Amino acid sequence: MTKSELIARLAEANPHLYHRDVERIVTTVFEEITNALAIGNRVELRGFGAFSVKNRGPRIGRNPRTGEAVDVSAKYIPYFKTGKKLRERLNAGS
Repeated sequence: MTKSELIARLAEANPHLYHRDVERIVTTVFEEITNALAIGNRVELRGFGAFSVKNRGPRIGRNPRTGEAVDVSAKYIPYFKTGKKLRERLNAGS
């Protein structure tokens, strides 16, 4: 599902809201999650999951084409851990 598909579904489910208002709400939620992660905070949505940031240290990588060693600098990566309710719902049919 893309962001525009999410906005369209939410607008259909909430006909009393204008499409532009639904779009602004979705954009604001994503911006707030992004801003919280950018300053190192964790974002937890109960039943859905938790977003956090992990630090990946510097390492020596390999160029797959040449096999040459390449220095890879340290970086922060976003991490998502699913919540219990989401895991249970995904595995309900198993």
